Amino acid sequence: MAEKQTVGAAEHVKVVEANLRFLTRIDTGAASTSLHAEDMRVIDGENIDPADYSEAEQKSVVRPLMRKNIGKYLQFTTENEHGEKHQGKALITDVAAVRNSQGLEIRYKVALAIAWQGQAKTVDVNLRDRSKMHYKLLIGRNWLEGDYLVDVELNKNLK
Repeated sequence: MAEKQTVGAAEHVKVVEANLRFLTRIDTGAASTSLHAEDMRVIDGENIDPADYSEAEQKSVVRPLMRKNIGKYLQFTTENEHGEKHQGKALITDVAAVRNSQGLEIRYKVALAIAWQGQAKTVDVNLRDRSKMHYKLLIGRNWLEGDYLVDVELNKNLK
């Protein structure tokens, strides 16, 4: 992309590997993109549920255990706001420690292509259960970087 495109605070994008469209929130405050995922299972690796550990153990115990799965495949189910589901798998590229209002969470990252207006960009996406959240996909700065500007006045009616 030679010239930066302008996106609104909310957009419709497609997760290419899942062939699903999502209404997404563009969040310049988020470093990375986050996708709703459930039923996550590492194929031929150790399956760890971070919820089984205290917040104090997240970085010291959970993160090192999960990092051993980098380079393995993660099977998961994702679902958009219309209830359309896709079960797929992706290569684990990293493990991220994310601090939010619920505390510290350790999440897998996988590389996925996110397309907007026919242009796809592959970025690392962290996976978490966003089932109780309005936006099942949150676009962070790693997708915006170098290619997109955000105009919060655009698409105000998308919700």
